[in-house]
Amino acid sequence: DNVEWSEEQEASARSKVQENSSQLLPQDKQEEYEVNAKRYWDDFYKIHENGFFKDRHWLFTEFPELAPNRNPSQNGDSVHESSNKEESNNEGLGSCENGHCSLETRAENQLNLIKSTPKICTEELATQKCSELNQSDGDYPGSSASYRILEVGCGAGNTVFPILQTNNDPGLFVYCCDFSTTAVDLVQNNAEYNSSRCFAFVHDLCNDQSPFPMPDESLDIVILIFVLSAILPEKMQCIVNRLSRLLKPGGMILLRDYGRYDLAQLRFKKGQCLSDNFYVRGDGTRVYFFTQGELDNLFTTAGLEKIQNLVDRRLQVNRGKQMTMYRVWIQCKYRKP
Repeated sequence: DNVEWSEEQEASARSKVQENSSQLLPQDKQEEYEVNAKRYWDDFYKIHENGFFKDRHWLFTEFPELAPNRNPSQNGDSVHESSNKEESNNEGLGSCENGHCSLETRAENQLNLIKSTPKICTEELATQKCSELNQSDGDYPGSSASYRILEVGCGAGNTVFPILQTNNDPGLFVYCCDFSTTAVDLVQNNAEYNSSRCFAFVHDLCNDQSPFPMPDESLDIVILIFVLSAILPEKMQCIVNRLSRLLKPGGMILLRDYGRYDLAQLRFKKGQCLSDNFYVRGDGTRVYFFTQGELDNLFTTAGLEKIQNLVDRRLQVNRGKQMTMYRVWIQCKYRKP
């Protein structure tokens, strides 16, 4: 944990990035990836379903705000305990599938999907439902809850279900949304899904006309885990602004995402770079690699105050393959005054 990089290692990483970003994709190809972004993520979840990601039980070490005995005033500058197991066992350690060098690899704890007819959850239907809710009268999912959490980019539910399993607070209500209809279907058809405690919906963050099912200033926590990096950089500020409006005063955004010079960035080849530190994977999904300053600027511009903004550098060793791999993640907590 918290490995210090030498100047030589930093220079080597910078050189690799300069090399793999020296050739940008043509503009028409870049526009194609933006237009078809939803299809690429749908395809990703259709291929991997629930097998690619691992339930994030490390969440409660890094983000105690999500645990039953939450302590929102905890000093956010403390660094991780050894119980934080983002890395998987050595068998799958460092495996990258189609460029997805995420912290999760194929899980032992696969989500238990029930074999039923998938519930249709199109964005059009979600929009219709949201517009039907009379939010001014408090008539919306979770309106009676005392603690509301929204996870943006919920995928197959590997954050949502550990929260629901661990936190038995009767006042808790968890919202979760994803760009991918396939991902939301996986969540809704999971045996652990309980509509009295959770509401999953399809949502396009980049569409500011796409409504949320809850009113502004109604959320205690917004979770962004490896989500903001998948979005076109020029759209990020607008998205953070939208999410900050949903927070109650004192509410927080919790983020964990890819840091500059992470292993995943260094492994890209020439011809996969879209713009500075923004790449397209072989399956058409995209990823950006942040600095602390970039994230601080996004959140403070949205009117939030910093509680935590740290770089987590990890050295992972696969003894079987005799490989050493350096991961770089950034973790942030920003609070609405």
